[in-house]
Amino acid sequence: MFDIGWDEMLLTAIVAIVVIGPKDLPRALRTAGRWLGKIRQVSGHFRTGIETMIREAELEDMEQKWREQNAAIMQAHPPVAEAEAALIGQDPGTTLAEPEPPAEPAPPKPKRTRKKAA
Repeated sequence: MFDIGWDEMLLTAIVAIVVIGPKDLPRALRTAGRWLGKIRQVSGHFRTGIETMIREAELEDMEQKWREQNAAIMQAHPPVAEAEAALIGQDPGTTLAEPEPPAEPAPPKPKRTRKKAA
């Protein structure tokens, strides 16, 4: 990201030890780490907001294109009143080609008779 090599990091560490001192160096590094964490958090939040705005703008563009295409199709192929009138009534897909014959009644079962014990 910043393209810092090992020699630059070593020079920065030596300067930090000399300027800050070995006693206060851990506290200074901890503070710097907290600042970097907050900076990353804010930049992530900012990036997420920007991406959301871009996504919403793209969605609006797509909806506008859809409306324009839909209007062009409806203008090129207007609904026909005769076709609508022909559809009024029973739907031809719900009628059977041949009516089913009525079912024949089943023959009655023979009655069982009990033999009487003598």
